[in-house]
This record gives sequence, C-alpha cells and structure tokens, in this order.
Amino acid sequence: MSKQYSMVIVAKNLFDSVGEKAYEGYVCLKNHVIVKMGKGKPKQEVLDEAEQVFQFEQELVMPGIADTHTFFTGYAIFHIGADVSKVRSNEEGLEILKAYDLEKHPEGALFGHGWEPEQWNRQDGERMLEENYSERPVILFAADRSTCIMNSKAREIYQFTPEECYPESYYRIMREYLNDRDFIDKEFAAYMDMMNARGVTTVKEMGFDDFYGFTDFLKEMEDSGKLHLRTFFMSQPVGEAMNLEHARRMRDLFKGDEVRFSGFNRMTDGTIAAYKGDLKKPYENQSFTCSLDIPYEEIEADVLAADREGFRWTLHAQGDGAVGKITDIYEKCRKEDGKLVNRHAITDMEFTDPEDLQRLGDMGVTAELYFQIMSLDPGEALIGNIGKTIGAKRGRNYWNRRKMQDCGMNLSGATDLPLLLTSVPESVYYSCGGYMDGREEPFQTENTLTVSELLKAWTIGGQKNLDMDSRLGTLEEGKYADIAVFNRDLLSVDAKEAKEAEVVMTIMNGKIVYAKKG
Repeated sequence: MSKQYSMVIVAKNLFDSVGEKAYEGYVCLKNHVIVKMGKGKPKQEVLDEAEQVFQFEQELVMPGIADTHTFFTGYAIFHIGADVSKVRSNEEGLEILKAYDLEKHPEGALFGHGWEPEQWNRQDGERMLEENYSERPVILFAADRSTCIMNSKAREIYQFTPEECYPESYYRIMREYLNDRDFIDKEFAAYMDMMNARGVTTVKEMGFDDFYGFTDFLKEMEDSGKLHLRTFFMSQPVGEAMNLEHARRMRDLFKGDEVRFSGFNRMTDGTIAAYKGDLKKPYENQSFTCSLDIPYEEIEADVLAADREGFRWTLHAQGDGAVGKITDIYEKCRKEDGKLVNRHAITDMEFTDPEDLQRLGDMGVTAELYFQIMSLDPGEALIGNIGKTIGAKRGRNYWNRRKMQDCGMNLSGATDLPLLLTSVPESVYYSCGGYMDGREEPFQTENTLTVSELLKAWTIGGQKNLDMDSRLGTLEEGKYADIAVFNRDLLSVDAKEAKEAEVVMTIMNGKIVYAKKG
C-alpha cells in the first residue's frame, strides 16, 4: 500500500523564502510537489505516512537556487579536446595532439584545453602548430580561458585572435562542439551534477543566435526525463541580428517547466576599470565617458520590437550612463498599472545612479547581480580601480544593492558562469558582509543586503526573473519540490565564516539529485 508522502523533510532551520527568518518546521512531498508544510515538529502519523524521512538539525533547508546568467558554452571550453595542461615543450604538445587525434578522430578543428602559458610558450606552440598543422585549424585554450594558442588556419576560419579569446568572438566554433554528441552528452551531464552540488536547480543560459543546434539536444533531454537542472535559455545576437522567428519557434517548442525560451540578451558597455563602462560624467582626469561606441538606437529598436511580441530582454550594463539609457528604453516598453508587461532585466549594474534605480523599481525591472564579483581581484585593487576611474564620491554608489532592494527592484542572483561558479555562501561573505579578499574591514556596508534578502534573490527573485514564481522559488504548498540544504544555518552564521558552508543535499522535482557523501 502506497504511503501518503514520498518524502518528509524535518528541519530545525527552515527558510521558505516567504518570511524573513528560518523556523523549525517540516515539508511533505508527494512526487514532485510540496503538498503540506508545517511549523514545529510533525506528528508521528505524518512521519509514518512518508516513504523517506530526512531530519536536519544544524543544517539550513531552503528553496532550490536559481542562477540567472550562465554560459554552459563557455564552461565547456574547460574540457574541450585534448588535455594539454601538463605540456612543457613542443615535443610534448605534438605527441598529445597526435594521440588525441588518432584516438578520437575529431571532425573539423583540433581543440585542446588547459594550456598553461607559464609552462609552454605561446610563440613556440604556435610555431609547432604551423609546422605540423598548416592546413587544419587548431586551437588550444588557456586554463583560465582568457587566451589561447591557435594557428593561422584557425584565425582565418574562425576570425578571432588570442587577444580576443572570449565567447562573443569564438562563437563560430560553438556549432562544432555543441553538436559533438560524444562530448556534449558527458559534458552537460557533468555540468548538471556540478550545479546540483551547489544547490542549483534552475539556470538561465545564454545561447548565441539560434544556439547552433543545441536546442535539439535540450528537447531530447526534456523528452527523455534525464534533465535534473531546469534550463531556461536566451538568444544573444552575436553572428546575426535579433531573430524573432527563432524566438517564436522556441516559445512554441518548449512549453514545459524544465526547459523554456526566455527572451534575448545583449552586452552594452564594458568594465569601468578598462574605461569601457558608459558613464554619465567623464572618468576621473579624463575628458570622455566611454571608450566604446554603443549602438543604443539599434538596441532600443530590438527591445521594443521584441516587447511588442511578448518577449523579454536582459541588457548587460556596468556604468551609470548605460544603466540610465537602458532605463529610458524600458520606460518605452508596454506597461500595465505602471509595471512592465514583460519581465525585462539588467545584468551586473556595478555603478548606478540612485534616481535610475528608483525608476527601475517603479517599473518592476529585475536586477541580475553578480554577488561574488568581488572575489575576482584583491580588495585593495578593486578599491584602487574605483578611486582611479570614478573617484571616491561617485564610488559611494558602487555595488549599491541596498538601494536596488529599497527601490523595489526584483533582485536575482547570477554569476556569468564560468566567470564565477555559483556559491550562495560566498555571496553572503561578499554581498552581505561587504568583505573583500585581503582586507579586514568591510567595504561600504551601507550598500549591502541582509542574508534573508540575498537568499530570496537566489530563490524567489530568480524565479520571478524567469516568470516561474507561481511554481518555484519558495517552499509553499502546491509548488514544485526544488530544495537545497546547506550544512549550516547561513542566516545565523557570521558572514566571515559563511564561505565555509557547503551543500549537503539538493532536490529537484521531488527527487534527490545531489547528496554529499560521508
């Protein structure tokens, strides 16, 4: 005789992403849905009616994590082709490439990953490629993916250089590796496992143009029932203009709650540290506001055309000038009762004008925020760059997540993965504690968030971003059972110690998709 519940989770610290605090309570699942919630200890008859019971004492039980800005296509470069991480000479490199070619017989280009510039000189490596692979394109990506070794045939075919080694430039190779089923089957399975181990049950993937056939793979995964990471994907026009016909096809093809088309994405400005961020006033000791020429009129035309057909946009902006211009564009989009009809968003938002944040909040725009971005550089370097580029006075509005929250923007967590790997504990350290690596004193704590606000950004905020908040993002009766369990209560632990927290269990659609061993 089947029991009433497929699983019951009992926790001393249960954070449902509805209230502000964790409480002692329990969650009852029936297959993929939460069917009963309760505060305090459950009665024995509830436990008796469960096929599985999990009791958590010190741990934190919360909704599954949603990372709203990821690039599986960039993550895959970590592992593409031959492993050249140990190569120290041309002889070793040639031997590894020949062995890989003989074993795998890859069609098209010959790829490699893990190149360490300190071990193997680029000029030597490129000379070896020219001597041995003059008629075949070869690209060996650096371990940090910031550059590569490539021969002239590869430059000719793929039209980028080692100095331009980022996804928006090497998109031409994606059709090859995204359709290599031997590679992509294993790589995406490992990707899902890695994300589940971090408590992630939902991602919003950036797919360039028409995703180069990868949508066929996603459809197969959806139909097979093997998907254990909800995958919402966007089209980022790179090799061609915005393709509304593709968007219509994808909207019609994916109607379930595990894979969906989520609109369009585009970069606007660049990093402020490199003087590529678009500012409202000139950089410190400079006469210009941005070193890039940004086609805002083209961007506005695309956003408004998509908005008319019910598609949303996410625009990536770092300077206050770019954020302000995007705000102007979104104000022209369709609204009901002052709120945007489509859930448009802005990604990154390093330096912002509080007046624009209020306008964005009034419209209901979502902020996709890199809560771990401070981990990329030492704290003193980050603060030094802020002072050098915009000065201390304007710098008070750097990473002003507090104002975004107070203005009513919907905050959601993002990583630009593989730039960062999703970590809620790291987010608590950097964006709640205000800490930076190498500094004892926190940075501008008046701009930080509370832990409960941050956890909501990673859960219900992410699902609002994806228009899935009626089904996901909180622990409530009737919602899908996507749950993450951390080994300590992030709401009570000191922010300095938060980085040490780990995920011990992840549940997606009522099934355990990750459980820490030991």
